[in-house]
Amino acid sequence: MMDPVFSKLAPWAELPALATIPQGEPLTVAVINNMSDAALHATELQFCRLLGAASQGMTITLKFYSPPQIARSAAARAHIEQYYEDFATLEDDPPQAIIVTGAEPTADRLQNDRCCEPIAKLVDWAIDRSIPGIWSCLASHVAVLHLDGISRQPLQEKVSGVYSCRINRNAYQIVHGMPSSWRVPHSRLNGLPERQLISHGYAVLSKSPEVGVDIFSRKQGALQLFFQGHPEYDANSLVAEFRRDIRRYLGGAADRFPNIPENCFRPSVEAQILHLANAARHRRAPELLAGFDFILKDQAPENLWFPDARRIYMNWLSYVANRRAAPARPRSAAASAAYAHVAA
Repeated sequence: MMDPVFSKLAPWAELPALATIPQGEPLTVAVINNMSDAALHATELQFCRLLGAASQGMTITLKFYSPPQIARSAAARAHIEQYYEDFATLEDDPPQAIIVTGAEPTADRLQNDRCCEPIAKLVDWAIDRSIPGIWSCLASHVAVLHLDGISRQPLQEKVSGVYSCRINRNAYQIVHGMPSSWRVPHSRLNGLPERQLISHGYAVLSKSPEVGVDIFSRKQGALQLFFQGHPEYDANSLVAEFRRDIRRYLGGAADRFPNIPENCFRPSVEAQILHLANAARHRRAPELLAGFDFILKDQAPENLWFPDARRIYMNWLSYVANRRAAPARPRSAAASAAYAHVAA
């Protein structure tokens, strides 16, 4: 098994540099992985690949952590013990930046989700220590709820697919060098209201009519960047989620056959999926999954979002590196106590 912790990530040379990353001491980036056991390793690989491509030859120490509040299988615990850092050491050896992943929702009310408390405490800690952060999907929902009381809103149907989002290129250096729009995967059941975000001082960096707000940010101590989409996804991620949801439907764990991810498959492939889905609605049977597997084999969409995702992360690493020389802010007693509660 490949070790998910890298001390040096290989640079990619396909694209010209769009931001200057100062050379010098390695940057330490902590990835707080809240994903389920089944998605744990795939998430590691996605962020390793993306940060490696964005590093432009800079040395990055990438460390993974998992909050102890998340229940894990024996196999996942063994993996975490072998490859991850002890969550309790995060405060004593703070990174230059953090990435906090989302997770599949486990409760209708966000406050009851298993990830809510540890993510909320991390928000306080990162802001108090002036640590730049990326907050992905559910983590972004927890962050704005905790900071400003902005509640996510359930969508009529799950958003799943690859969508074109218009970019506000005049906003921040994070989107420097980006095109006027980009295509990015989204996969979620909830969304955040744009007007409330703006009224609380967040800048909307990209959005679309289909999925609403895509990227938004606010500088609070350091720049905090929030993604409702998943630029880190690889080409097969949406297909794998779709297959997972089909399996749940066929097994009786879901009431509705999942919507086909938008802008992912050719019309002929969608027609095959719909034909078999109609058969499944008349007779649910786990053995039908083999038929869907046959249709979905080698049907992952082309990963057209990766070059732009790389640019955003390269700009973010540039921001982190350029502020590294600034003296660290001393932590407050309140934030230290809050972090100790999370790590316990």
